[in-house]
Amino acid sequence: MSAKGPSEAGVAVSRSPVLRVGLCVEQLRRAVPGGIGTYARGLIQGILEGETKSPLEVTLCASKSNEEPDPLGRYGLALSLYSYPRFLEALATEFGRTRLRAEVSVVHSVSIATPLCAPPMSATVHDLAWRVVPRAFPAHGRHWHERALHQAAKRCTRIVVPSLSVADALISSGVGIGAKRVVVIEEGADHLPAPDDAATKTLLGHLGVSGDFIMAVGTLEPRKNLKRLVAGYEKARASFPKPWPLVIAGPTGWGELPSGEDEGVIFAGRVDASVLSGMYARARCVAYVPLVEGFGLPVVEAMRAGAPVVSSDVPSAAGASELVDPYEIEDIALGLVRAATDGARRDELRERGRQRVLQLTWRKTALAHLELWRAIADEWR
Repeated sequence: MSAKGPSEAGVAVSRSPVLRVGLCVEQLRRAVPGGIGTYARGLIQGILEGETKSPLEVTLCASKSNEEPDPLGRYGLALSLYSYPRFLEALATEFGRTRLRAEVSVVHSVSIATPLCAPPMSATVHDLAWRVVPRAFPAHGRHWHERALHQAAKRCTRIVVPSLSVADALISSGVGIGAKRVVVIEEGADHLPAPDDAATKTLLGHLGVSGDFIMAVGTLEPRKNLKRLVAGYEKARASFPKPWPLVIAGPTGWGELPSGEDEGVIFAGRVDASVLSGMYARARCVAYVPLVEGFGLPVVEAMRAGAPVVSSDVPSAAGASELVDPYEIEDIALGLVRAATDGARRDELRERGRQRVLQLTWRKTALAHLELWRAIADEWR
């Protein structure tokens, strides 16, 4: 395929043997970057961790920052800032009008929001959850995701997905993305720092937690299924040797959530990464039972910390968790009891989890992306 010239968007395709990647990381400008932010940081981490087969230059692309120095400078990579500050760039992104100015070999967006630029471009579609559980999204969110998906289908040479289930959903989505354009790349599990035991103990003390506890983690929003998880915990609590509390860590999203007045349920809010690591390591078990998930990073975070995991059928678990039906409160309760009290089952879950996360590193994820980007650039050279 012959190279195409610059489009009106003003981004030129480099023909240099150096692979120049424009990595769109606008998610890292958000107050709550979420799982996509974790993916973006993990991908950068993996890129920086080792040598590559051929010369590589990565430029981080994002809106202008109000902070000095720019927080994205911490990665030591070149920056290419969009024309507008964050609050205006949000509107440009809303309607798919973000424009890049960097000269690169290939552009990759870490989310479904793709910029206006000359080909070639790839993007990561993390899930199609707004279609699977539409009631778990506000109408505005569903419309935005649908528009962004169609734009990505038109603009991208390849689409990266984190699991086979997302690949199947994307191919059958009706937006014109065939199997040859979809690439499955699993995400990593080695992004959290070592536990800060002192800070973890202090936080738990402030929450009134002095012993064992059940843990849940994730942004507090409807598709994370916290209301059913809390109901399952309430049923399970009487079967625990002691009334272990359920500690829920994560930033507040939107929608109707558990009241926080349920007996034994404690909301920790958003916690630092080193404290999150410490909580995972101390928990009797970690529960993560979303209605739908493209991958499910909290599952592998917990497994890497050595915690038994109770989960719905999320791709990241891959048979290494205590599997429960997220729609059945009784099933969630039974899963919590098994993972928290059955010694043999707990040991089995820990070992399965350990084996699972051995396969998941951000270096491996980054190398798979680099191989894809080289192939895309070669097609257009």
